[in-house]
Amino acid sequence: MLRTIRLLITFDGTKYHGWQRQLNGITVQGVLEKQLSLLCKKNIALHGAGRTDTGVHALGMVAHFHLRASTIPLKAFTDGLNSMLPQDIRILEAYDEEPEFHSRYNALGKTYRYDFFTGPLQQPTTRLYAAHFPGFFDPSLLIDGLQSITGTHDFSSFERVGSRNRDLRTGRGAVRTIYKATCALHTHLADHWSIQITGDGFLRQMVRILAGTLIEIGQGRRSPASIHTALIEGDRAKAGMTAPAHGLFLEQIYYQRLFHS
Repeated sequence: MLRTIRLLITFDGTKYHGWQRQLNGITVQGVLEKQLSLLCKKNIALHGAGRTDTGVHALGMVAHFHLRASTIPLKAFTDGLNSMLPQDIRILEAYDEEPEFHSRYNALGKTYRYDFFTGPLQQPTTRLYAAHFPGFFDPSLLIDGLQSITGTHDFSSFERVGSRNRDLRTGRGAVRTIYKATCALHTHLADHWSIQITGDGFLRQMVRILAGTLIEIGQGRRSPASIHTALIEGDRAKAGMTAPAHGLFLEQIYYQRLFHS
């Protein structure tokens, strides 16, 4: 009998070369697969809901794997596996899923959060989890830009150059739907901000480029209308900077239809 196990994972991405396994570099997937294989006494291939870049964090990554004729209790994949993992990776929950479940292909949406600090002096304890952009920042300048990215658009301008086959005759190309985009104070402390974006999918570095562009607008370094212009022209050069990876968190992945496009 084939078992499909679904894991809900959180990790601090500071020392990892992203989620996806690599030949040269430690990754979250690689560490998890190694410990799962020891626990299950067989090689385990873990399938994640998507990739994350080097240094990006996750509060709610989802991944699954298959086992045959296994009676290992689910508790082994939370308590047992956590005792084997480094402290910067934790399994929050484990479920038995239907055999056809796929963490990536069944996902209907994701929420990312980008944290940044605009005060003059950043506390050392936050430097790995929020980007530092000291100086003027006015969130009201972002209103038009946040509205512009909401809805279904071609986000070619907000994608890392060369990261995707740009033959738009197949697949959906760079078209994605953003359901909600906001910017607000992240904590009760002054100058700690979060940009939160929920959509049906994201291109490589799309959230970081959107965040970087929005931050430049809030700093008064870029016109509020520039996001609309970038969307229309489809030119990466029309968008803003790629914000540093360490401010980005994958917050949640959705497997039920919660939004209306």
